[in-house]
Amino acid sequence: EQADCTVLPELLAALPEKPGAVVADKAYDTNAVLAAVAGQHAQAVIPPKANRIDQRAYDENLYADRNKVERFFGRLKEARGFATRYEKTATCFLAGAHLLAALDWLR
Repeated sequence: EQADCTVLPELLAALPEKPGAVVADKAYDTNAVLAAVAGQHAQAVIPPKANRIDQRAYDENLYADRNKVERFFGRLKEARGFATRYEKTATCFLAGAHLLAALDWLR
């Protein structure tokens, strides 16, 4: 019962390489997230919330590509075993994800 945006700074710090851009939806438009992205010297592609006084600019074309990733994960979750995490080991789960991604690519 915790907002995802509160964990994002920790996830960014744990990445082995610095990202070029961080693409997220409006829920991640917080000062802490923007500071963490700036600390990684990455571009924040996060649309500002409507109630933010300073409406900053963002790359709308790059943000539109976020939809493609969302739809891809939606197609992966059509497989019941993947969506419910039926595979118990990380190796088997990753193998299933690779198989589903290859099948989606062939579609």
